[in-house]
Amino acid sequence: MTWFRTLFVPIGTLLSLAAASFGAPPADTPLAAVLARLDQVSTTFKGLTADIRKIAHTDVVNADDVDSGTITVKRVKARDTWIRIDFTNPRRQSVSIGGGKALVFYPQINEATEVDLGKNRGLVDQFMLLGFGSNSADLRNAYTVTLGGADSINGEKTTRIVLVPKDPEVLAHVKKCELWISEKGWTVQQKFHTGGGDYQLSTYTRMNPNPIIADKDLKVELPKGVKLGKLK
Repeated sequence: MTWFRTLFVPIGTLLSLAAASFGAPPADTPLAAVLARLDQVSTTFKGLTADIRKIAHTDVVNADDVDSGTITVKRVKARDTWIRIDFTNPRRQSVSIGGGKALVFYPQINEATEVDLGKNRGLVDQFMLLGFGSNSADLRNAYTVTLGGADSINGEKTTRIVLVPKDPEVLAHVKKCELWISEKGWTVQQKFHTGGGDYQLSTYTRMNPNPIIADKDLKVELPKGVKLGKLK
């Protein structure tokens, strides 16, 4: 499933799955407090725009591959969130996820890859939990959640939580995830540990919650003559 790593581990983002509570901690614990902030944001979440900076670290050669750009997220309806990411520096690349499909466009070579999520929709949904609009019940349904501790990201106070996937198929791709939650309840940083010391780190700045987003702004329009490959 090479498309999974290409599309979702680098992106590291966002929401779905049936809500179910799995042994919530007492309300006065630090973990309960940060999860309560997530729940508060989830009730009013409609979407967001932000800048994104992604670092893909390969441990065996101690090298970082860095990309930056913008991300747009819109909750179209319950259990249906669409995402668009446009990386602009140093390489141009556009990604859209929604409607059961994912599309990656490489403008420099005028090529694109479309993935029909199909039977893998449940696997994708678990990763869509990790960031924007998800609530504590969603997270506890799919992950073992523990407290990481207080931290500061770009001068902003955050609380880090650690999530280990419960689904063996997800665990085969990502060993654990870390989320940095701001005092306002927004995920400002995500880290996906993919094994062997490798990880993907995404940091979000200039976050604009609940803007008006047109559906067309979430779709990547392919130019004429593009070479389109399709995967299932």
